[in-house]
Amino acid sequence: MSKDIWVFAETKGGKVRKVAYELLSKGLELSEKSGGTLVAVLLGNNVAGLAQELAHYGAKKVLVAEHALLENYSTDAYTKVLGDLLKEHNPATLLTGTTIIGKDLSPRLAARWGAGVVSDVTSFDCDADGKITINRPVFAGKAFAQMAFTSFPQLVEVRSNAMSVKAPDSSRTAEVVNASVSLSAADIRTTVKEVKVSAGDKIELTEAEVIVSGGRGLKGPEHLGLVSDLAKAFGAAQGASRAIVDAGWIDYDYQVGQTGKVVSPNLYVACGISGAIQHLAGMSSSKIIVAINKDADAPIFKVADYGIVGDVFQVLPALTEAVKKEKAN
Repeated sequence: MSKDIWVFAETKGGKVRKVAYELLSKGLELSEKSGGTLVAVLLGNNVAGLAQELAHYGAKKVLVAEHALLENYSTDAYTKVLGDLLKEHNPATLLTGTTIIGKDLSPRLAARWGAGVVSDVTSFDCDADGKITINRPVFAGKAFAQMAFTSFPQLVEVRSNAMSVKAPDSSRTAEVVNASVSLSAADIRTTVKEVKVSAGDKIELTEAEVIVSGGRGLKGPEHLGLVSDLAKAFGAAQGASRAIVDAGWIDYDYQVGQTGKVVSPNLYVACGISGAIQHLAGMSSSKIIVAINKDADAPIFKVADYGIVGDVFQVLPALTEAVKKEKAN
């Protein structure tokens, strides 16, 4: 087994997802400690043009697997191709993101590869031998578990936005290797018939630097504009609590929480959200949390870095104007 560290470079819409840059930045740090080579693995169709972009973020080698059947993600196709590559090259470590694709793919790869796997990791490091130690939230974010791999191979699924991205270096280049792909329609039990993309230029919650979320304190869907106005002023993503999603005020795609999307932005603004445990599980790892609620005893204030006890209908318009003025200056 080599000491190599592999990063699954997930793509979307013909572009590399931000989480891949986060993993490469952390992977470069680990490779310098362990002496392994940092390898990015790129799956898809007509994606070879993205290879050198991965080099700018630290990849020394890019393994490109292209096939028409990899055009859109499917569990069977990606598991087979990446699983075959792992068995052939046998790296020490594979890093994936805690995305919809990452959560679907990681446990399947671990089972086929015979690797230990830890999911939803928020911080990790390695020793000189490359063995990884991990911190990950447990009990809906109320505590952190410390774990360590005792053998290779090891698979680490990392929460989006948990790692910082180092500045790209355009002078870096990587060896690009085209991998042979053994894949046929018979290998795929389910096929993607259609991909529907949400209209507009909505920022992906799991990759957002700033998120402004609304809850039941807004009293009705007609007041969600207060949240979207503040989000636009920040240039942020808009989120929502499960309560208002279940009430039909807003689409599920906006839900933050244990049963929605788990996020780790630099700034999370909770507007009229009480702080139910399932919501806290989805956002408590945010770097800075600002809570706005008229109930001074709301649980959200226990995790907030800054709290505003007040009426969202008065606070949000004032805050939006303040952000706009600050941005203008």
